[in-house]
Amino acid sequence: MTADRHRNEPLNLVKELQSILNLAEEDGGPLALATVVQLQGSAYRRPGARMLVSASGRSAGSISGGCLESDVRERAKNVMATGQPVLVTYDSMSPADIVFGMGLGCNGIVQVLIESIPAEDGAGLLALLERCRKSHQYGQCATVFRAESPSGQQPVGERLLCWPDGRITGSISNPALQAALIESLNGLAGRRVAIEAMELSDNSSYGVLLETIAPPIPLIVFGGGEDAIPLVQFAGQLGWHVTVIDARPAYALPERFPFADAVLCMRHDALNGFILPDESLIMIMTHNYEQDKELLRTLLPRGFRYIGILGPKTRTRRLLGELEASGLQICDDLLASLHGPAGLDIGADTPQEIAISILAEMQATIAQRPGTALRKRAGGIHEEQYPQLVAV
Repeated sequence: MTADRHRNEPLNLVKELQSILNLAEEDGGPLALATVVQLQGSAYRRPGARMLVSASGRSAGSISGGCLESDVRERAKNVMATGQPVLVTYDSMSPADIVFGMGLGCNGIVQVLIESIPAEDGAGLLALLERCRKSHQYGQCATVFRAESPSGQQPVGERLLCWPDGRITGSISNPALQAALIESLNGLAGRRVAIEAMELSDNSSYGVLLETIAPPIPLIVFGGGEDAIPLVQFAGQLGWHVTVIDARPAYALPERFPFADAVLCMRHDALNGFILPDESLIMIMTHNYEQDKELLRTLLPRGFRYIGILGPKTRTRRLLGELEASGLQICDDLLASLHGPAGLDIGADTPQEIAISILAEMQATIAQRPGTALRKRAGGIHEEQYPQLVAV
Protein backbone atom coordinates (compact mmCIF):
# COMPACT_ATOMS: atom_id res chain seq x y z
CA MET A 1 0.00 0.00 0.00
CA THR A 2 1.39 3.38 -1.00
CA ALA A 3 0.24 6.71 0.33
CA ASP A 4 0.68 10.39 -0.29
CA ARG A 5 0.30 12.35 2.93
CA HIS A 6 -0.47 16.04 3.23
CA ARG A 7 0.61 18.24 6.11
CA ASN A 8 -2.30 20.63 5.89
CA GLU A 9 -5.00 21.23 8.45
CA PRO A 10 -8.07 18.99 8.30
CA LEU A 11 -10.66 19.86 5.69
CA ASN A 12 -12.66 22.68 7.23
CA LEU A 13 -16.35 23.36 6.72
CA VAL A 14 -15.82 26.76 5.15
CA LYS A 15 -18.61 28.81 3.60
CA GLU A 16 -18.49 26.67 0.46
CA LEU A 17 -19.42 23.47 2.24
CA GLN A 18 -22.08 25.31 4.19
CA SER A 19 -23.60 26.43 0.89
CA ILE A 20 -23.62 22.79 -0.24
CA LEU A 21 -25.49 21.78 2.91
CA ASN A 22 -27.94 24.64 2.42
CA LEU A 23 -28.69 23.62 -1.17
CA ALA A 24 -29.26 19.99 -0.18
CA GLU A 25 -31.71 21.11 2.50
CA GLU A 26 -33.54 23.62 0.31
CA ASP A 27 -33.82 21.71 -2.96
CA GLY A 28 -35.19 18.36 -1.83
CA GLY A 29 -34.89 16.76 -5.28
CA PRO A 30 -32.28 14.49 -6.90
CA LEU A 31 -28.71 15.61 -6.31
CA ALA A 32 -25.28 14.88 -7.77
CA LEU A 33 -22.03 15.51 -5.94
CA ALA A 34 -18.81 16.23 -7.84
CA THR A 35 -15.55 15.79 -5.89
CA VAL A 36 -11.97 16.41 -6.96
CA VAL A 37 -10.37 13.09 -6.02
CA GLN A 38 -6.95 13.20 -7.65
CA LEU A 39 -4.61 15.68 -9.26
CA GLN A 40 -1.40 15.70 -11.21
CA GLY A 41 0.34 18.99 -11.92
CA SER A 42 -1.42 22.31 -11.37
CA ALA A 43 -5.09 23.05 -10.85
CA TYR A 44 -7.22 25.75 -9.23
CA ARG A 45 -8.78 23.44 -6.62
CA ARG A 46 -7.28 20.58 -4.61
CA PRO A 47 -8.54 17.07 -3.81
CA GLY A 48 -11.57 17.29 -1.53
CA ALA A 49 -13.07 20.31 -3.34
CA ARG A 50 -16.77 19.69 -3.99
CA MET A 51 -19.73 20.96 -6.00
CA LEU A 52 -23.34 19.90 -5.49
CA VAL A 53 -25.71 19.95 -8.46
CA SER A 54 -29.49 19.64 -8.23
CA ALA A 55 -31.94 18.38 -10.85
CA SER A 56 -33.43 21.88 -10.96
CA GLY A 57 -30.10 23.20 -12.27
CA ARG A 58 -28.92 24.89 -9.09
CA SER A 59 -25.39 24.30 -7.82
CA ALA A 60 -23.25 25.14 -4.82
CA GLY A 61 -19.51 24.91 -4.31
CA SER A 62 -16.86 24.64 -7.01
CA ILE A 63 -14.28 22.18 -8.31
CA SER A 64 -12.29 24.61 -10.47
CA GLY A 65 -11.96 28.29 -11.22
CA GLY A 66 -15.07 28.04 -13.40
CA CYS A 67 -13.54 26.01 -16.24
CA LEU A 68 -15.07 22.61 -15.46
CA GLU A 69 -18.37 23.46 -13.82
CA SER A 70 -20.49 23.61 -16.98
CA ASP A 71 -19.27 20.22 -18.19
CA VAL A 72 -19.78 18.71 -14.74
CA ARG A 73 -23.36 20.02 -14.62
CA GLU A 74 -24.13 18.30 -17.93
CA ARG A 75 -22.60 15.02 -16.79
CA ALA A 76 -24.42 15.31 -13.47
CA LYS A 77 -27.78 15.14 -15.26
CA ASN A 78 -26.98 11.66 -16.55
CA VAL A 79 -25.62 10.56 -13.17
CA MET A 80 -28.83 11.65 -11.46
CA ALA A 81 -30.89 9.85 -14.11
CA THR A 82 -28.98 6.56 -13.97
CA GLY A 83 -27.72 6.57 -10.40
CA GLN A 84 -24.33 5.37 -11.69
CA PRO A 85 -21.23 7.26 -10.57
CA VAL A 86 -18.65 8.33 -13.14
CA LEU A 87 -14.99 9.29 -12.86
CA VAL A 88 -14.06 12.03 -15.32
CA THR A 89 -10.49 13.00 -16.23
CA TYR A 90 -9.79 16.56 -17.37
CA ASP A 91 -6.35 16.88 -18.96
CA SER A 92 -4.85 20.31 -19.55
CA MET A 93 -1.23 19.15 -19.72
CA SER A 94 -1.20 19.58 -23.48
CA PRO A 95 -0.88 23.15 -24.83
CA ALA A 96 -3.46 22.18 -27.47
CA ASP A 97 -6.09 22.06 -24.73
CA ILE A 98 -6.18 25.86 -24.62
CA VAL A 99 -7.48 25.89 -28.17
CA PHE A 100 -9.28 22.57 -28.61
CA GLY A 101 -10.21 21.48 -25.11
CA MET A 102 -11.63 23.04 -21.98
CA GLY A 103 -9.40 26.06 -22.25
CA LEU A 104 -7.80 25.50 -18.86
CA GLY A 105 -4.17 26.18 -19.56
CA CYS A 106 -3.35 25.08 -15.98
CA ASN A 107 -0.89 22.34 -16.95
CA GLY A 108 -2.59 19.71 -14.82
CA ILE A 109 -4.74 16.59 -14.87
CA VAL A 110 -7.78 16.60 -12.62
CA GLN A 111 -9.98 13.61 -11.85
CA VAL A 112 -13.51 14.34 -10.65
CA LEU A 113 -15.90 11.76 -9.21
CA ILE A 114 -19.55 12.57 -9.96
CA GLU A 115 -22.10 10.56 -7.99
CA SER A 116 -25.78 10.58 -7.23
CA ILE A 117 -26.42 11.42 -3.60
CA PRO A 118 -29.66 11.44 -1.59
CA ALA A 119 -30.69 14.77 -0.09
CA GLU A 120 -31.90 13.06 3.06
CA ASP A 121 -29.58 10.32 4.29
CA GLY A 122 -29.06 10.20 8.02
CA ALA A 123 -25.93 8.06 7.63
CA GLY A 124 -24.49 9.67 4.48
CA LEU A 125 -21.78 12.19 3.68
CA LEU A 126 -23.95 15.31 3.86
CA ALA A 127 -25.21 14.21 7.27
CA LEU A 128 -21.62 13.75 8.45
CA LEU A 129 -20.67 17.23 7.27
CA GLU A 130 -23.65 18.69 9.09
CA ARG A 131 -22.91 16.74 12.27
CA CYS A 132 -19.30 17.95 12.35
CA ARG A 133 -20.47 21.52 11.87
CA LYS A 134 -23.12 21.44 14.59
CA SER A 135 -21.18 19.42 17.17
CA HIS A 136 -17.83 21.24 16.60
CA GLN A 137 -16.17 17.83 16.38
CA TYR A 138 -14.07 15.96 13.84
CA GLY A 139 -15.05 13.16 11.47
CA GLN A 140 -13.38 11.18 8.69
CA CYS A 141 -14.33 9.98 5.24
CA ALA A 142 -12.88 7.48 2.74
CA THR A 143 -14.19 7.50 -0.85
CA VAL A 144 -13.36 4.88 -3.50
CA PHE A 145 -12.87 6.54 -6.89
CA ARG A 146 -11.06 3.79 -8.81
CA ALA A 147 -11.40 0.00 -8.58
CA GLU A 148 -9.92 -3.00 -10.37
CA SER A 149 -10.99 -6.41 -9.11
CA PRO A 150 -10.70 -9.99 -10.50
CA SER A 151 -14.29 -10.54 -9.34
CA GLY A 152 -15.49 -7.72 -11.53
CA GLN A 153 -16.88 -5.71 -8.61
CA GLN A 154 -16.62 -1.98 -9.18
CA PRO A 155 -17.28 -0.20 -5.89
CA VAL A 156 -16.58 3.25 -7.33
CA GLY A 157 -18.40 5.79 -5.23
CA GLU A 158 -18.62 3.55 -2.18
CA ARG A 159 -17.73 5.37 1.00
CA LEU A 160 -16.75 4.76 4.61
CA LEU A 161 -17.65 7.39 7.21
CA CYS A 162 -16.28 7.74 10.74
CA TRP A 163 -18.51 9.90 12.94
CA PRO A 164 -17.57 12.13 15.88
CA ASP A 165 -19.25 9.70 18.27
CA GLY A 166 -17.15 6.78 16.98
CA ARG A 167 -19.80 5.23 14.74
CA ILE A 168 -18.72 3.81 11.37
CA THR A 169 -21.21 3.81 8.52
CA GLY A 170 -21.02 3.57 4.76
CA SER A 171 -21.60 1.47 1.70
CA ILE A 172 -18.36 -0.54 1.44
CA SER A 173 -19.39 -4.08 0.44
CA ASN A 174 -15.96 -5.74 0.63
CA PRO A 175 -15.04 -6.56 4.28
CA ALA A 176 -11.30 -6.64 3.48
CA LEU A 177 -11.52 -3.23 1.82
CA GLN A 178 -13.46 -1.85 4.77
CA ALA A 179 -10.81 -3.08 7.21
CA ALA A 180 -8.06 -1.51 5.08
CA LEU A 181 -9.91 1.81 4.93
CA ILE A 182 -10.39 1.89 8.69
CA GLU A 183 -6.67 1.26 9.15
CA SER A 184 -5.80 4.05 6.72
CA LEU A 185 -8.16 6.53 8.37
CA ASN A 186 -6.64 5.69 11.74
CA GLY A 187 -3.25 6.57 10.27
CA LEU A 188 -4.45 9.85 8.79
CA ALA A 189 -3.43 11.54 12.07
CA GLY A 190 -5.49 14.68 11.59
CA ARG A 191 -4.09 15.47 8.13
CA ARG A 192 -6.48 17.20 5.79
CA VAL A 193 -6.41 14.76 2.90
CA ALA A 194 -4.50 11.78 1.55
CA ILE A 195 -4.72 9.77 -1.65
CA GLU A 196 -3.96 6.08 -1.36
CA ALA A 197 -3.43 3.35 -3.91
CA MET A 198 -4.54 0.16 -2.14
CA GLU A 199 -3.73 -3.38 -3.18
CA LEU A 200 -5.45 -6.23 -1.33
CA SER A 201 -4.51 -9.90 -1.07
CA ASP A 202 -7.15 -10.91 -3.65
CA ASN A 203 -5.25 -8.85 -6.27
CA SER A 204 -7.87 -6.12 -6.27
CA SER A 205 -6.67 -2.52 -6.30
CA TYR A 206 -8.34 0.73 -5.38
CA GLY A 207 -7.80 4.46 -5.56
CA VAL A 208 -9.10 6.09 -2.40
CA LEU A 209 -9.51 9.67 -1.21
CA LEU A 210 -9.09 9.95 2.57
CA GLU A 211 -10.29 13.09 4.37
CA THR A 212 -10.48 14.52 7.83
CA ILE A 213 -13.63 16.61 8.21
CA ALA A 214 -13.16 19.42 10.72
CA PRO A 215 -15.68 21.79 12.28
CA PRO A 216 -15.49 25.49 11.42
CA ILE A 217 -12.41 27.29 12.74
CA PRO A 218 -13.23 28.86 16.12
CA LEU A 219 -12.25 32.52 16.44
CA ILE A 220 -12.67 34.28 19.80
CA VAL A 221 -12.58 38.08 19.64
CA PHE A 222 -12.16 39.95 22.93
CA GLY A 223 -13.44 43.47 22.43
CA GLY A 224 -16.50 44.76 20.64
CA GLY A 225 -15.20 48.09 19.38
CA GLU A 226 -15.64 49.50 15.88
CA ASP A 227 -12.45 47.83 14.61
CA ALA A 228 -13.79 44.41 15.62
CA ILE A 229 -16.80 44.71 13.31
CA PRO A 230 -14.97 44.14 9.96
CA LEU A 231 -12.80 41.43 11.51
CA VAL A 232 -15.89 39.51 12.61
CA GLN A 233 -17.62 40.14 9.29
CA PHE A 234 -14.74 38.85 7.17
CA ALA A 235 -14.18 35.83 9.43
CA GLY A 236 -17.88 35.00 9.28
CA GLN A 237 -17.80 35.18 5.48
CA LEU A 238 -14.93 32.68 5.56
CA GLY A 239 -17.22 30.30 7.42
CA TRP A 240 -15.35 30.50 10.72
CA HIS A 241 -17.26 30.15 13.99
CA VAL A 242 -16.88 33.58 15.60
CA THR A 243 -17.52 34.49 19.24
CA VAL A 244 -17.32 38.11 20.41
CA ILE A 245 -16.76 38.78 24.13
CA ASP A 246 -16.99 42.23 25.72
CA ALA A 247 -17.76 43.30 29.28
CA ARG A 248 -19.64 46.41 28.11
CA PRO A 249 -23.38 45.84 27.52
CA ALA A 250 -23.50 48.63 24.95
CA TYR A 251 -20.87 46.85 22.83
CA ALA A 252 -21.79 43.18 23.35
CA LEU A 253 -24.86 43.40 21.14
CA PRO A 254 -25.76 40.77 18.50
CA GLU A 255 -27.03 43.49 16.16
CA ARG A 256 -23.52 45.01 16.09
CA PHE A 257 -22.10 41.69 14.92
CA PRO A 258 -24.55 39.97 12.53
CA PHE A 259 -21.78 37.69 11.25
CA ALA A 260 -20.89 36.39 14.72
CA ASP A 261 -22.19 33.05 15.93
CA ALA A 262 -22.25 34.25 19.54
CA VAL A 263 -21.94 37.62 21.27
CA LEU A 264 -21.33 37.43 25.02
CA CYS A 265 -21.31 40.14 27.67
CA MET A 266 -18.69 38.82 30.05
CA ARG A 267 -15.89 40.11 32.24
CA HIS A 268 -12.37 38.72 31.74
CA ASP A 269 -12.31 37.29 35.26
CA ALA A 270 -15.18 34.94 34.33
CA LEU A 271 -13.02 33.18 31.73
CA ASN A 272 -11.63 30.62 34.15
CA GLY A 273 -14.95 28.81 34.07
CA PHE A 274 -15.54 29.36 30.35
CA ILE A 275 -14.61 26.61 27.92
CA LEU A 276 -12.62 27.69 24.86
CA PRO A 277 -11.72 25.03 22.25
CA ASP A 278 -8.00 24.25 22.26
CA GLU A 279 -7.78 24.94 18.52
CA SER A 280 -9.25 28.43 18.91
CA LEU A 281 -7.71 31.50 17.35
CA ILE A 282 -7.68 34.39 19.85
CA MET A 283 -7.78 38.09 19.03
CA ILE A 284 -7.43 40.60 21.88
CA MET A 285 -8.64 44.07 20.93
CA THR A 286 -10.19 45.59 24.06
CA HIS A 287 -8.10 48.80 23.82
CA ASN A 288 -7.73 48.56 27.59
CA TYR A 289 -4.22 47.94 28.96
CA GLU A 290 -5.24 46.28 32.22
CA GLN A 291 -7.87 44.09 30.54
CA ASP A 292 -5.35 43.00 27.92
CA LYS A 293 -2.87 42.09 30.66
CA GLU A 294 -5.39 39.97 32.55
CA LEU A 295 -6.53 38.29 29.34
CA LEU A 296 -2.92 37.39 28.52
CA ARG A 297 -2.45 36.09 32.06
CA THR A 298 -5.40 33.73 31.55
CA LEU A 299 -4.95 32.81 27.90
CA LEU A 300 -1.19 32.52 27.34
CA PRO A 301 -0.71 29.42 29.54
CA ARG A 302 -3.46 27.64 27.59
CA GLY A 303 -1.17 27.17 24.59
CA PHE A 304 -3.56 28.35 21.86
CA ARG A 305 -2.07 28.18 18.37
CA TYR A 306 -2.67 31.89 17.74
CA ILE A 307 -3.12 34.80 20.15
CA GLY A 308 -3.16 38.21 18.50
CA ILE A 309 -3.08 41.54 20.29
CA LEU A 310 -3.28 45.11 19.04
CA GLY A 311 -0.77 47.80 19.78
CA PRO A 312 2.95 48.36 19.11
CA LYS A 313 5.71 45.94 20.08
CA THR A 314 6.73 48.11 23.02
CA ARG A 315 3.25 47.78 24.52
CA THR A 316 3.30 43.99 24.16
CA ARG A 317 6.79 43.77 25.68
CA ARG A 318 5.64 45.88 28.59
CA LEU A 319 2.62 43.64 29.15
CA LEU A 320 4.79 40.52 29.13
CA GLY A 321 7.34 42.09 31.44
CA GLU A 322 4.70 42.97 34.02
CA LEU A 323 3.20 39.47 33.80
CA GLU A 324 6.59 37.84 34.36
CA ALA A 325 7.32 40.21 37.24
CA SER A 326 4.09 39.08 38.85
CA GLY A 327 5.21 35.44 38.68
CA LEU A 328 3.76 34.18 35.38
CA GLN A 329 6.13 31.71 33.70
CA ILE A 330 6.20 32.38 29.94
CA CYS A 331 8.19 29.86 27.90
CA ASP A 332 9.37 30.28 24.31
CA ASP A 333 6.64 27.96 22.97
CA LEU A 334 3.96 30.23 24.40
CA LEU A 335 5.66 33.34 23.05
CA ALA A 336 5.74 31.75 19.59
CA SER A 337 1.93 31.74 19.51
CA LEU A 338 1.68 35.41 20.52
CA HIS A 339 1.39 37.90 17.66
CA GLY A 340 1.80 41.46 18.82
CA PRO A 341 1.15 43.50 16.88
CA ALA A 342 -1.20 41.11 15.10
CA GLY A 343 -1.30 40.93 11.32
CA LEU A 344 0.90 40.80 8.25
CA ASP A 345 2.87 43.78 7.00
CA ILE A 346 0.65 44.94 4.13
CA GLY A 347 0.51 48.64 5.01
CA ALA A 348 -2.91 48.32 6.65
CA ASP A 349 -4.39 51.48 8.14
CA THR A 350 -8.21 51.38 8.13
CA PRO A 351 -10.18 48.89 10.28
CA GLN A 352 -11.04 46.91 7.14
CA GLU A 353 -7.41 46.74 6.01
CA ILE A 354 -6.26 45.76 9.49
CA ALA A 355 -8.89 43.01 9.58
CA ILE A 356 -7.56 41.60 6.30
CA SER A 357 -4.02 41.75 7.65
CA ILE A 358 -4.96 39.89 10.83
CA LEU A 359 -7.03 37.21 9.10
CA ALA A 360 -4.27 36.65 6.55
CA GLU A 361 -1.79 36.03 9.37
CA MET A 362 -4.25 33.67 11.06
CA GLN A 363 -4.71 31.73 7.82
CA ALA A 364 -0.93 31.50 7.37
CA THR A 365 -0.65 30.17 10.92
CA ILE A 366 -3.32 27.55 10.28
CA ALA A 367 -1.63 26.41 7.08
CA GLN A 368 1.86 26.67 8.63
CA ARG A 369 3.00 28.96 5.83
CA PRO A 370 5.19 32.10 6.10
CA GLY A 371 2.68 34.52 4.62
CA THR A 372 5.07 35.85 1.98
CA ALA A 373 4.32 36.76 -1.64
CA LEU A 374 3.57 33.69 -3.78
CA ARG A 375 5.88 34.94 -6.54
CA LYS A 376 8.78 34.60 -4.09
CA ARG A 377 7.88 31.02 -3.21
CA ALA A 378 10.27 28.34 -4.48
CA GLY A 379 8.34 25.67 -6.36
CA GLY A 380 4.59 25.46 -6.79
CA ILE A 381 1.85 27.23 -4.89
CA HIS A 382 0.92 24.06 -3.03
CA GLU A 383 3.31 21.79 -1.15
CA GLU A 384 1.34 18.66 -1.96
CA GLN A 385 2.66 16.19 -4.48
CA TYR A 386 0.17 13.67 -5.77
CA PRO A 387 0.80 10.12 -6.99
CA GLN A 388 0.82 9.35 -10.68
CA LEU A 389 -2.66 9.11 -12.12
CA VAL A 390 -3.90 5.82 -13.48
CA ALA A 391 -5.64 6.02 -16.85
CA VAL A 392 -9.36 5.36 -16.56
